[in-house]
Amino acid sequence: MIKRLRSIFPLDLMYIVEASVVMLFFVQALRYAIGAMYARIGSASIYPALDPALIDPTLPGLIDPATVTGELSLFAYMIALTLVAFLLGRWHVLIVPAAGLAAIGRYVMAAGGGTLPDVTGAALTIGAGFLYIALLVRHRAIALPYAFIFAISADQLYRAWGDTLDPSWSPRYLDIQLILTAFVVIFAIITFIRARSASATKATDANPHHGLMTFWGGVALGALLFLQFSLLALPNAIGGRSGTNLYTLIVPAVLIATLLPIIPAVRMQARRFISLFDSGLRGWVWMLMTMLFIVIGTRLGTIIAALSLVAAQFMVSMMWWWLYRPRARKERDFSALWVLVGALVFIVFGVFDIFTYEYAYVRDFAPPLEALNPVVPSLLRGFRGLGLAVILLAVFLSILPMVFMQKRIAWAPGLAPRYALSILGVALIAVVSTASVYFSRPPVVTAVIEPQVARIGTYNIHAGFNEFFYFDLEMIARTIEFSGANVVLLQEVEAGRMTSFGVDQALWLSRRLGMDARFFPTNEGLQGLAVISNIPIVFDDGVLLTSPGSQTGLQRVQVLPDDNVITLYNTWLEPLLETSATQSIAELEAAQDRQLTEVIATIAGHYPDGRRGRLVIGGTFNNIPDSDLIRRMAALGFDDPFADQQPELAATFSRTGVQARLDYVWTTVANNFQVVESGVINDFSRQIIPHQPSDHLLAMVVVRLR
Repeated sequence: MIKRLRSIFPLDLMYIVEASVVMLFFVQALRYAIGAMYARIGSASIYPALDPALIDPTLPGLIDPATVTGELSLFAYMIALTLVAFLLGRWHVLIVPAAGLAAIGRYVMAAGGGTLPDVTGAALTIGAGFLYIALLVRHRAIALPYAFIFAISADQLYRAWGDTLDPSWSPRYLDIQLILTAFVVIFAIITFIRARSASATKATDANPHHGLMTFWGGVALGALLFLQFSLLALPNAIGGRSGTNLYTLIVPAVLIATLLPIIPAVRMQARRFISLFDSGLRGWVWMLMTMLFIVIGTRLGTIIAALSLVAAQFMVSMMWWWLYRPRARKERDFSALWVLVGALVFIVFGVFDIFTYEYAYVRDFAPPLEALNPVVPSLLRGFRGLGLAVILLAVFLSILPMVFMQKRIAWAPGLAPRYALSILGVALIAVVSTASVYFSRPPVVTAVIEPQVARIGTYNIHAGFNEFFYFDLEMIARTIEFSGANVVLLQEVEAGRMTSFGVDQALWLSRRLGMDARFFPTNEGLQGLAVISNIPIVFDDGVLLTSPGSQTGLQRVQVLPDDNVITLYNTWLEPLLETSATQSIAELEAAQDRQLTEVIATIAGHYPDGRRGRLVIGGTFNNIPDSDLIRRMAALGFDDPFADQQPELAATFSRTGVQARLDYVWTTVANNFQVVESGVINDFSRQIIPHQPSDHLLAMVVVRLR
């Protein structure tokens, strides 16, 4: 009976199953930790400037700098845990506690007790995960590429299930996580016992399980992780970067591209293709092809662009086999050190990615570091527009192992029997991709047809964070739900940045609320403006505005409540934020004025006869009502329904000790389009919305259509 079970479930397959689940925990923890530490560092940077007497104790997220320093130290110590594999890596038994620590850490994450996972558990999972990778390379290298591919694919399936927001954050997932944690601990022990029994056979120099990671393999590990987390394994990020609104179609395509390399026949075809080139050219050819797919995918802006990025994901997914090579029995192994290098490379790329979006908010250093101001701030601000360059640099580093490994081609047939595994692989891909189509299917939108009134709002969601960078999209959804809005113009929306946990916020909010959504990217394809509506959307487009600071734009969306459309213009103007001694408020106001001129010119171009009809201009204008900018809007004939309200009631920007009106809804005056009510949603029902989920409030008007 035991022999029959062993033949059905061979040891190699046990290695892959165990490693895949552990790597899934690692991927989930790493994705969460990126956004969590970004938010906590942001919160800690605010803390010293606040008067404790003014802080609202009901607002979550406020963290003092000492706590964040301790958490960063914990992450550093946990990642350094990888060095245990360098010192004691020859002991195969260490793989059991490494798997167990990762599993326990993942359970601690889920059992954090709040709406967000626990950071300490994430640190433990990440540290144990890197240690496990180093031990996997040394003792079970054949399982490494399969583990990453299955883990990333499972993560994609989770995110499709949760509409890009990982559902394993939910407290309801805790029981499932407990089962998975127990499974990994027990399965790791059983697998080790079986492996120890199998090791009684005579060892050979060609044991495929004994691997060695080179320095370039470690660099490629960090670059590959960055490519997966920032773009290629995120269907919503591919949609944003390619400028296509095809999320439901991209999800299964990306999943198939990720999983295809597990099929031996696919690897053999890739091997035959790359063998056509000289050994010194193979890596460069693969690299240039991948780069070409990414350039087309981020520049073309059609369905071809999305398919090009899907093809790039396949090319990159094939690279997991090149991270290691076979190791001779007496060869010295520095794999653990190179895994640690991979972790550092990933962190560096993460920092680069942050400043491709946050370049406009880099401040000059205060004393005693002012000597750095001529160099460091300028360097960080120079990341503007370099998102594609950072991705291409990651592609370059991720394929260097193929460039330098000229004596062998890593795409071996793998496990036997090869043909049976190809059939099983195809069947698995078919099942998983079908499940992804089901999970990612668009919801049924209950459209409002021929309403008597339309409730139109504007809401700056601050990338899903509150004043103290506490991430809570559910509270933002409840705020919109509480308002009863039919159409909401959203600003500071993100569609898959690593710092916002890879979530497509417009897509998630629209599906959570049963509404349709349109996203207009303004910065690197993943940051911009959005409109969600339960009135049918019939058209949308947008233009970029001249932006010396953070890139912004103007989005146009038309909805059809009856026989006539309502045209909505959504924008976010340059904030008046002095980040440098060479930049004055007057210059920033001049930039705002230029942007408003472009907005007005664009609208005038859409209505050459001067008949605007039903028109709404909304968004964050980042200036106060008595400024020249806002007076200019009134002089152009646009009506401000909030003009007669008391300032404290019309305020839309709300932070500790500061309130101001920065968000506006302007309308045209027409016989069949009259504002009958206006207000700011600032009196929350604490049972429904326990805290303010953004540093802005939702401003809304009710217009009579008949």
